[in-house]
Amino acid sequence: MKRFAALFARIDQSTRTTVKVDALADFFREAPEQDRMWTIALFSGRRPKRAVNTTRLREWAAERSGCPLWLFEEAYPVVGDLAETIALILPPARNQSDETLSYWVGYLRAMADRPEAERKQQVLAAWDRLDATERFLFNKLITGGFRIGVSQKLMTRALARATGRPEPELAHRLMGNWTPDTATWHSLIEAEDAGADASRPYPFYLAYQLEAPPETLGPPEAWRAEWKWDGIRAQLVLRAGEHFVWSRGEELMTDRFPELACARDFLPEGTVLDGELVAWDGAAPLSFSALQKRIGRKTVPRKLLAEAPVVLLAYDLLEDAGADLRARPFAERRSRLAELLAPVPDDAPVRLPAQLAVRDWSDLAARRADARAARAEGVMLKRADSPYLSGRKKGDWWKWKLDPLTIDAVMIYAQAGHGRRANLFTDFTFAVRDGADLVPFTKAYSGLTDAEFREITAWVRQNTIERFGPVRRVTPHHVFEIAFEGIQASARHKSGVALRFPRMARWRRDKPLREANTLDDLNAMLRIHG
Repeated sequence: MKRFAALFARIDQSTRTTVKVDALADFFREAPEQDRMWTIALFSGRRPKRAVNTTRLREWAAERSGCPLWLFEEAYPVVGDLAETIALILPPARNQSDETLSYWVGYLRAMADRPEAERKQQVLAAWDRLDATERFLFNKLITGGFRIGVSQKLMTRALARATGRPEPELAHRLMGNWTPDTATWHSLIEAEDAGADASRPYPFYLAYQLEAPPETLGPPEAWRAEWKWDGIRAQLVLRAGEHFVWSRGEELMTDRFPELACARDFLPEGTVLDGELVAWDGAAPLSFSALQKRIGRKTVPRKLLAEAPVVLLAYDLLEDAGADLRARPFAERRSRLAELLAPVPDDAPVRLPAQLAVRDWSDLAARRADARAARAEGVMLKRADSPYLSGRKKGDWWKWKLDPLTIDAVMIYAQAGHGRRANLFTDFTFAVRDGADLVPFTKAYSGLTDAEFREITAWVRQNTIERFGPVRRVTPHHVFEIAFEGIQASARHKSGVALRFPRMARWRRDKPLREANTLDDLNAMLRIHG
């Protein structure tokens, strides 16, 4: 654990990417193999199961430190991180430990199913053997919230430096359903047959938002255009007589979308498709809210399968007959995809979406303006000669989304943020007018500058009417423009609506409370765009 704590300290003490890559590369060269594996797993989201809930951790830390629980609860939002709060408040350790990271992971996993009294004693014993940084990391492992500023891309770059293997190859090796229990350093990183895992998807290629006019991209004939669908990005993998469905977040979702099982009936072995999973009404996509009912479910009841059937709108072919096509031009991959899907039955859950003609940029702009009518978010632009890369790269793929919907709303509640913003109020609840009343309808926590957050924080402290734990009710006064991508009916919300991706577009200092939008305005938007 000391070696892993030293790695964390090097990463945490610098904002420079080169320093972080150097620290990780050194660790991957020198650390024990199982520690290397668990470090890769932790930094790629493969965390051990939570052993203790946070309520018990707070109680045990307060008891061990002799601090009243109420005082601990007051300190927590100021520090902004539970693991750090506990590490700071505990008395110095009376013992030491030279155990490895993998030892402590195993220690936590072994206690997960034990009685609470035993778990408490094991956690207290661990705290008494670890220094402050090691305790912080141990607490992160307990809570399962292991995020310390290292992206998978950065980690892959460090692995490439440490092993001499190409970064794209390593990015592909790290995909899939592996854990440190099912893979070794050799099988995951070094073995020449690392592609033997039949379920393994490819790293997703991600587009940047197009901010400049499309004319800056050059001649339109060099580009291919298609709708940007509002669904779940996914890869469908067919290998070894099975099919696998992967999300962009590397989550295996095969069981959640049983409709796709029949793909094995009409698609050959060694096929990998990239596309968008959408709920389908037989002719066009349903709203994202219909698909959302199926997200998070391990099994889907028959009624929901009938109400929100799913299809994969496949727009790229990554593997054909077992051959990796990612280096081939997009136009070629798309042509081969069209040939592959041509004999597929019309009612199959895999469809080839039509491309949009790009005669000139003004014509495409007019088509883009109709995106919502097509139940899309905007337009995707892909250079015809582009390979399929890994991660988010600028130049070849762009998403040209519609301008968001907006509404002017009144801030009525505020809550402090976390981490570096723990001393600022950054999370707000907004309302629209309904006669003399204010009806809350959404929350938002992004969109303002640091200076604006500091300014609104000072105002909140001076204009708090009531406190509800960490939440403050404030004087209704400030109007903000709330931007969002979609709106849908919701019986769970008092307003009757729910927004998709709400954020603060700007602080409307020019608007008084009486000019904020109304509940009628919100319902009118729901009728048009819901």
